[in-house]
Amino acid sequence: MAVPVGTATVAVATAPLVALAVAVGAVAAGGHTSGGSKGDRELGEYLSSECVTCHQISGRYDGIPPIVGWPEESFVEILGQYRDKTRDNPVMRSIAVKFTDDEIAALAAYFGSLKPRTD
Repeated sequence: MAVPVGTATVAVATAPLVALAVAVGAVAAGGHTSGGSKGDRELGEYLSSECVTCHQISGRYDGIPPIVGWPEESFVEILGQYRDKTRDNPVMRSIAVKFTDDEIAALAAYFGSLKPRTD
């Protein structure tokens, strides 16, 4: 591809430009381009108060499964299943339906970043 620069025309490889345009567009749209967390960890921490009324923030199992340290993809998938009513648990369904995809990703980022306590 040739691009005019001043009075000259410069040949430019298009693949890197396309990749850059996609990345810039994704970030501008509020998405992420690759690697790392897909959710806003700080938002997840803010939203986590309802979760930790039942799930132990320590990561201990006290009759309710721990969610601390879960892989983000698993967290998103499972909470999505509750929200879509393809996983059975009336309590979790009623909670999951309140969250958007971005909020579920944020919760996944937050809980995935925590390590269970060993004390």
